[in-house]
Amino acid sequence: MVGDVVAEDLRVLFCGINPGLMSAATGHHFARPGNRFWPVLHRSGFTPRQLAPAEQEELLSYGLGITNVVDRPSARADEVSKEEFREGGLLLTEKVARLRPRWLAVVGVTAYRIAFDDKRAVIGPQERTIGSTRIWVLPNPSGLNASWTLPRMTEEYERLRAAAGSTAG
Repeated sequence: MVGDVVAEDLRVLFCGINPGLMSAATGHHFARPGNRFWPVLHRSGFTPRQLAPAEQEELLSYGLGITNVVDRPSARADEVSKEEFREGGLLLTEKVARLRPRWLAVVGVTAYRIAFDDKRAVIGPQERTIGSTRIWVLPNPSGLNASWTLPRMTEEYERLRAAAGSTAG
């Protein structure tokens, strides 16, 4: 099980698709060595140094957190059913309404489209809100998402960081 790293009133709550097998084995989000989440988080200015997955709790000190749309681990996100995504979207909406982060950042446009029944969603800020929480869809940092290079992905995360305010100390 990969537990949430959350608190109330975060600047940004990042939301992965579902835990990979390495994350499930370690209990840490984005634990697979080829995943670009931790490097991109640092390069985009969210953290003052690149954190290791085992340091995920440190995110809270920067006003950041992590959760997932679906809790069930799998080798690949395409092994998650549409029903699981829809159920996960409902549970995520409840969680966000309770925690009230300024931004919910879903890392994966396909997961977002299914979980929130928004077939036209694209990367970037969304019209939809959950209460006062704004939503931003980010590219999936998986190494399998080759269409998004590290520099291009970093630029998109930087856009969110600028919108969310303040940088890591």
